[in-house]
Amino acid sequence: KNIKGIIDMLVEPGKGDDVKAHYALHALGLHVSKLDDDKISRQFAKTLASQLADRPKAVQAYLVQELQAFGGKEVVAELGALLTDEDLCEPAAMALVAIREGAAEQLRDALPKAKGKSRLAVVQNLGVVRDTDSVPELKKAAKDEDQDIRIAATWALGNIGDAGSADLLLDIADKSQGWERIQATKAALLLAERLLAAGQKTGAAAIYKHLRDTRSDPAEKYIRDAAI
Repeated sequence: KNIKGIIDMLVEPGKGDDVKAHYALHALGLHVSKLDDDKISRQFAKTLASQLADRPKAVQAYLVQELQAFGGKEVVAELGALLTDEDLCEPAAMALVAIREGAAEQLRDALPKAKGKSRLAVVQNLGVVRDTDSVPELKKAAKDEDQDIRIAATWALGNIGDAGSADLLLDIADKSQGWERIQATKAALLLAERLLAAGQKTGAAAIYKHLRDTRSDPAEKYIRDAAI
């Protein structure tokens, strides 16, 4: 009840002075996070999450920021529900990535429903958490009509380190022009690094050899050098 009372003091920017309420809520979060009894910290986080609905967007964004600092798996469902909200998708995704446990499932479930800015945030952060189960959908996103989403999806596939994505990334890199070609090539090189780190030397070598043998333009000499 007292936590909700503090939250009720939060207002939109320009509509009142809520500095003390902000400070009190954050200080309380710091306090409970240091207690030996994690039941109290979970209760604090769940109370914040329960107040996300029907609040001004600025207040919701602040509560999500606090959940990024103090939340755990007990609040991932509430954060996941915000991934399709264009105003809150980015802070919600950042909070989920910080929590880690349960984040991939929420991001994966949101991907088919997310549009525009929300879809971009979901695609990017699926790459951050390196969710292998999202690879099929990310491959589809790599062919999206939106260039930013295509670039985010190729990076995500590269960072996940899925060997089965190599042909797709190289094909996109070969056929793209300008900025997108550069980014797709970087994604392919990132995939090679991930494969090499995982001991999959043959797959990594195939990517390096392809880039070495196909980048004949003098402007792309740095790519050949990197591949060699």
